[in-house]
Amino acid sequence: MLDIIMWVLIIALFILSFVGIVFPIIPSPLVIWIGYLLYHFVVNGEELTALFWIAMAILTVLLIVSDMIANSYFVKKYGGSKWGERGAAVAVIVGSFIIPPFGILIVPFVAVFAIEMIQRKTVQDALRASIGSLIGFLGGAVAKVLIQLLMIVWFFVVILI
Repeated sequence: MLDIIMWVLIIALFILSFVGIVFPIIPSPLVIWIGYLLYHFVVNGEELTALFWIAMAILTVLLIVSDMIANSYFVKKYGGSKWGERGAAVAVIVGSFIIPPFGILIVPFVAVFAIEMIQRKTVQDALRASIGSLIGFLGGAVAKVLIQLLMIVWFFVVILI
């Protein structure tokens, strides 16, 4: 019975990690790791190897920085300044706490626009950099989905084979 409860909880945690992409206030990497740790310490402590833990640590780092990297890259690609890139990275974090889930789209867009206007860019250039911020967030979200899927599939491959 305990195994069934743990499996339901582990699967619920994995699903919740995807909810964290839309509602960034939910820490997706932490939720996935709680699922791993429940399995390791409650269900079976012998199946998850050192290679698994190292790979998951590396993927977790990629998962955490994917938003910031994607946002920064696309702001720069669309003509944003260094300050616009930095502002986009901070605004992603701040936006996740302001009117979730839309704040994570709106706050970086507005922040980059304002930063670029302060730096005396044209409205068209500031708008283009802001659109880069929006594309960056969406690119980061896709990257997070793919990384999380990889982490979860890897987990099931290790324990089922």
